[in-house]
Amino acid sequence: MKNLLKVSLLALAVALVFSTYTFADAGGDTFKAKCAMCHGATGAGDSKLGQSMKVRDMGSADVQKQTDDELTTIITKGKGKMPAYDGKLTKEQVGEVVKFIRSLKK
Repeated sequence: MKNLLKVSLLALAVALVFSTYTFADAGGDTFKAKCAMCHGATGAGDSKLGQSMKVRDMGSADVQKQTDDELTTIITKGKGKMPAYDGKLTKEQVGEVVKFIRSLKK
């Protein structure tokens, strides 16, 4: 019985690790497909278009201090020159992108 419990806990731990990486990967893939043109592949805002529009570094304290809800609203409704992605990304995709942005914290 103890071995069954250990195996079950180990399987659960492995599943959690892979699911976390899957979410980060999915958010990263969506970010690269939809956001990197302006924000750069690393979110630093270092693309030519991003530099010309003076986009913020996604890993900066200024961006990271925003709540998940604030980031979600910006992605969904747009802000300034940034277009709205409502209807272009699912709610789940937006959530994954927010998680990816969090992973860029410096």
